[in-house]
Amino acid sequence: MAFRFFIVLYILSLPSCFSQTQDTISIQNPKVKDTLVVQNTAIPDTISGPTVVLKSAVVEDNTYTQKTIEATVDSTSITNLKDDEYVLKLDQAWFDELYSNRLFDTIYKTVTELDYKPVDYPELHTDTLKARLKELDARTPFNVEYNPSLESVIKSYLKHRRNSIQNLLTLSAFYFPMFEGELDKHNIPLEIKYLAIVESALKPRARSRVGATGLWQFMYGTGKEYGLDVSSYVDERSDPIKSTEAAAKYLSRLYKIFGDWDLALAAYNSGPGNVGKAIRRSGGYRNYWNIRHNLPRETAGYLPAFLANMYIFEYAKEHGFKNYKPELAYFETDTVVVKQQITLDQVSEATGTPIEELQFLNPSYKLDIIPFIKDENYVLRLPRDVVGTFVNNEDRIYAFAKAELEKREKQMPQFIEAQNKTTYRVKSGDYLGKISRLYGVRVSDIKKWNGLRSNNLKIGQRLTIFPRTPHGNATSSAKATVKIIPIKGDVINYTVKDGDSLWSISQKFSGVSVQNIKDWNGISGSKLKPGMILKIAKS
Repeated sequence: MAFRFFIVLYILSLPSCFSQTQDTISIQNPKVKDTLVVQNTAIPDTISGPTVVLKSAVVEDNTYTQKTIEATVDSTSITNLKDDEYVLKLDQAWFDELYSNRLFDTIYKTVTELDYKPVDYPELHTDTLKARLKELDARTPFNVEYNPSLESVIKSYLKHRRNSIQNLLTLSAFYFPMFEGELDKHNIPLEIKYLAIVESALKPRARSRVGATGLWQFMYGTGKEYGLDVSSYVDERSDPIKSTEAAAKYLSRLYKIFGDWDLALAAYNSGPGNVGKAIRRSGGYRNYWNIRHNLPRETAGYLPAFLANMYIFEYAKEHGFKNYKPELAYFETDTVVVKQQITLDQVSEATGTPIEELQFLNPSYKLDIIPFIKDENYVLRLPRDVVGTFVNNEDRIYAFAKAELEKREKQMPQFIEAQNKTTYRVKSGDYLGKISRLYGVRVSDIKKWNGLRSNNLKIGQRLTIFPRTPHGNATSSAKATVKIIPIKGDVINYTVKDGDSLWSISQKFSGVSVQNIKDWNGISGSKLKPGMILKIAKS
């Protein structure tokens, strides 16, 4: 009898219920980069079923207990993706060896036309400039000689384009290590990296009025000649590594023809034929400065712009420019060969990486779609801290991408209805990622609806949008105020200075991110004006 009594007590002491784990397919965003913030969209499909319950009856006293069996999470879910911890440590150790102490930024400025008029800039004395140019001439293979025209360009840049130069210095922290590796591989002077500033202002998708494209501004035919693929999906002239390799080969060939790097640069810009004609018209002179007046007008200012940028970058510290710790550097990224077609939107949703960051890292995909073609190895470049997670879960990510694409195709006829259509007018500061989040749609959708072949927009341009969710008038919604998150505790008032950015300000305060500053001050974009007062939580 005593034995039965203890059995009953044991059964009654069992927990009455265990919680059930919901079976769901969703995307979570565990980490968002400071400078590029994007909302992560969860997949709406939730698969759930009835709770499975087993009831065990107890004979004594007609009582029973109810026990719930915990469900097993679906193996196809890509929620809470985990990386291999051991390999993650190996990646971190390798990254520590390669880390570069510079700041990543995504602000670009174009190089303006040159003006050779004398410039009053007392901060740089002519004698000091002459001495520094002589030093550059001694340590580079270029003819860096002082002349009034070059002095005018240098002083004009320093006086009128300081913000542009600082932004280019910041952006160069990502591209220059990549350029230097490729140039060294082909025995090209490393100073050639400054040529990309003159060519494209370090914009991978830059396109000239005559169709030259990319960091190194290749025409279609020349790009094909040097192995750069151009198709409806891909333009390798915008691929930083492949286009740099092609530029190095082309410049090496030009140097063999002319035997002088100044003339090789002139030929790169205007073609070998124009340089040959300039040499003939000048009476056989082979010094760039002696034949400059016989070159096309654009090429006549080409080398002065190159030398001016080289001087300013080499003496940036002396002129008060800053080098910041980068949020993302080239060696902080890695590539993955894709195994099926996938869009940057899908990668963004699966990994939590902002779409703007993926577009910056993968500029050669014109429609933000990475195709899968037999015998072609198209790669996806990702931040290093995302690569391990992607590779460790790639089967589930590809399954998600395939299912999402099939679902999107089935819904399109119903989704695009006349009453859902709205027109958005592009304003200053707009970009596709910002507009896509405003309407809850994808960047690739906006490009498809409007026949866009690139991410470039013009102020006043009208875009057709089919919102996923009910949305009011585009103009009124765009002007909606951003909710301010109050600061708990002490507050510091920071006055924005010339040259400040959200990132540089966040670095001045421990534990403060760009998104924190935006939330505390109701900022939706990234533009700041000198004199603005920002509220910062005191740590």
